[in-house]
Amino acid sequence: MANVTPRAPSSDPSGHLLPAGEKGTVDVAVFPFSPRGEGARRADEGAPRATKIIKQDIRKHRTNKTDQARMLRRNETEEEYHLWSDLRARRLNGYKFARQVPLGPFIVDFLCREQRLIVEVDGFQHADSVSDQRRTEWLNVNGYAVLRFWNQEISRERRSVLETVLAALQGRIEVSLELPSFYSPAQSADKNGE
Repeated sequence: MANVTPRAPSSDPSGHLLPAGEKGTVDVAVFPFSPRGEGARRADEGAPRATKIIKQDIRKHRTNKTDQARMLRRNETEEEYHLWSDLRARRLNGYKFARQVPLGPFIVDFLCREQRLIVEVDGFQHADSVSDQRRTEWLNVNGYAVLRFWNQEISRERRSVLETVLAALQGRIEVSLELPSFYSPAQSADKNGE
């Protein structure tokens, strides 16, 4: 009998299992048979000698980004702390938020996954930042809307900030021509050039 070395399940090329429904954007060809060669195929493995296309998720675990996000959670600013106290535990009309979430090469301050809305809390160092603009464009292309607030707005007008976040979640907010970096809606493939 041949000595077979067991390997990780082949849910993606790196051997990581991906949760159901969370296979994302990059196509990767994978050999369709089970890694241990048991002979029986799973229902999702396709026909013999066919390759299976798996989409990699931009939210996939990245050790260095996860560690960085944990550090950011431990060292949050006062404004992030106050806003998080209002967003956590579905306190804003039942919408669930997570904080300091790695998305692709970035870490976002607050994310409502259900509505694909990102809320960013920025200090003065982010004023007219080209890197923030590129970051927002990347997030928009990947289907996330971005809403930005200054630290002073969180400190002085938190109720207005929460009302604005709620309006964005409910689709009652439009792009501001006066403040182009204030709200950046996600790119939609079904707009048909509108």
